[in-house]
Amino acid sequence: MNIIELINKKRLGLIFSDKEIKYIIDNYMNGNIKDYQMSSLLMAIAIKGMTDNEIFSLTKYMLNSGEKLDLKEIGEVVDKHSTGGVGDKTTLIIAPIVASCGVKVAKMSGRGLGHTGGTIDKLESIPNFKVKLTKEEFFKEVNDIGLAIVSQTDNLVPADKKIYALRDVTGTVESTALIASSIMSKKIASGAKKLVIDVKVGTGALIKNIEEATKLAKLMNKIGEKNNIKVICILTNMNTPLGSNIGNALEIKEVIDILHNKKENNLKELCIELSSHMVSLGLEISYEEAKDKVIENINNDKAYNKFLEFVKYQNGDINNLKESKNKYEIKSPKEGYLNEINALELGKLSMELGAGRENLEDSLDYGAGIILNKTLGDYIKRGEVLMTLYTEKNLKASIMNTPIFTINKEKKEKEPLIYKIIK
Repeated sequence: MNIIELINKKRLGLIFSDKEIKYIIDNYMNGNIKDYQMSSLLMAIAIKGMTDNEIFSLTKYMLNSGEKLDLKEIGEVVDKHSTGGVGDKTTLIIAPIVASCGVKVAKMSGRGLGHTGGTIDKLESIPNFKVKLTKEEFFKEVNDIGLAIVSQTDNLVPADKKIYALRDVTGTVESTALIASSIMSKKIASGAKKLVIDVKVGTGALIKNIEEATKLAKLMNKIGEKNNIKVICILTNMNTPLGSNIGNALEIKEVIDILHNKKENNLKELCIELSSHMVSLGLEISYEEAKDKVIENINNDKAYNKFLEFVKYQNGDINNLKESKNKYEIKSPKEGYLNEINALELGKLSMELGAGRENLEDSLDYGAGIILNKTLGDYIKRGEVLMTLYTEKNLKASIMNTPIFTINKEKKEKEPLIYKIIK
């Protein structure tokens, strides 16, 4: 076997054997296959695709490239993953809700890159919050309070980290085969046997249409089944951002508002949906019973108090969240109904303000971001404030002309938040 032959084989749309995929991962990890060769192979995979068996093998050998967490010491946990979106702070809302219902959540999360934010960045916007714990500290916290969220260890699926870094700079992020193997290798390595995946679909997501999202969801279900993991995939709308706050500390403020029952929006609706499926899986009760528990624990502040307990346990100070000093109000140039909010453009704008990073080594302005002052379906008068921008930068006038809002005389029918559920 040699890598040139394998690149050509996939370029012609032929199928790799299990041994060939093992050869690729092993030799990429030991340096025999170079980055430029792996980039070429990833592009061939992105164009030609992979069979289910090829994806099963790819997931297996990525998984075997590093350590795996054994969660026996803490008992049964339910995990959750999102394929990433603008304003998606669901993990920070869902985890305390689910833990308050008596289901353990032991979660490893990542940083953001590009226009989608990372859970760990959001947690680090809380002063003194500790995102790195030893395995013993991680397990102790889950046993003590039913919940812990930490940054991924370097030894967990290192092949995925190395391959993802290449995908991000070679235009191969959106391959269904590569997304499925990346997500599921990490989740299997994380040790949970029950998993809810929020598959984002739309302009602000990696997956732009329901057909591709359905294909991805079914694929992840199959990988789960093969590895004795119960997977529920929920396809959700990412044409418009989740909630009203985008940016790290600003999103923590919205997390508090949702858990404190001070806000009603698409973010809260989605968090109730995802939490209910997790509680249903964890307690082995019906979705309806689980939903009743979830809503009750939001209403009685048990979920909010669990969030405060979690932040305190990991040394965070929730009372001193940063807000960037420069504030710009973007006003509507016309009157009519707010029919569209472009999630992708908002994500790009938040990066320009300093809330996101183009490269992993970029530093963040934790207080930067956007607050949407209006929501879909609102009637807007000319001159009303559509959004407020927070940044340490002095903005050019041209940044105000980003095509984010669509305002028309006729009111557009509202799109569904949940497209479908695949079990």
